[in-house]
Amino acid sequence: MVVENLAEVERNICAACERAGRRREEVTLIAVSKTKPVSMIEELLPGGTRDFGENKVQELCEKYEQLPKEIRWHLIGHLQRNKVKYVVDKACLIHSVDSLRLAQAISEEGKKRGLTVPVLIEVNVAGEESKFGVAPEETEGLIREIAKLPAISVKGLMTIAPFVEDPEENRSHFAKLKKLNVDIKRKSIDNVSMNVLSMGMTGDYEVAIEEGATMVRVGTGIFGERN
Repeated sequence: MVVENLAEVERNICAACERAGRRREEVTLIAVSKTKPVSMIEELLPGGTRDFGENKVQELCEKYEQLPKEIRWHLIGHLQRNKVKYVVDKACLIHSVDSLRLAQAISEEGKKRGLTVPVLIEVNVAGEESKFGVAPEETEGLIREIAKLPAISVKGLMTIAPFVEDPEENRSHFAKLKKLNVDIKRKSIDNVSMNVLSMGMTGDYEVAIEEGATMVRVGTGIFGERN
């Protein structure tokens, strides 16, 4: 079933890229495997899927040990500072940095291990009280502070848009994040590349792609509803 679901998501991504005049290669699909068994991930490996997203550090670490090392693990959930040490050498990208203190913890851990840890800054574009993330107007300031730290590198922005029935309702949020990304990129801050825009989930990834997402995070659309 997951292979068929993935094929459907793939068709939708291609269609969205076409509508937006973009190349399919510009968008990375992250299969969000949180709470799903290793066996479901293994079903997708023969087809070439290598980017998987996890919300929790413990679950990412457990799956990391059980699955092939060429898998690229994305940590997309909220990261606590005391868990940083477990994940900096396992995640190819941490999507959810939303404070200087968290960035400092990642920097310290990266330094200890001789790694430069790639991160995205999580922006709470819609200003939802229930969500983590930095306010849009505070994003550039935070990035400038993080850019001074060793062993950490800002690659772009991430947002978790509101849960809506009609994906069109999130178009303005995606457009706002894209504009913020472009504005910060123009400033050419050292140690900051701003090439990644992680936005869009199962309900709205096509709209996110039309608005410039370079990574979409699809869980339910591939693996089915969570238990």
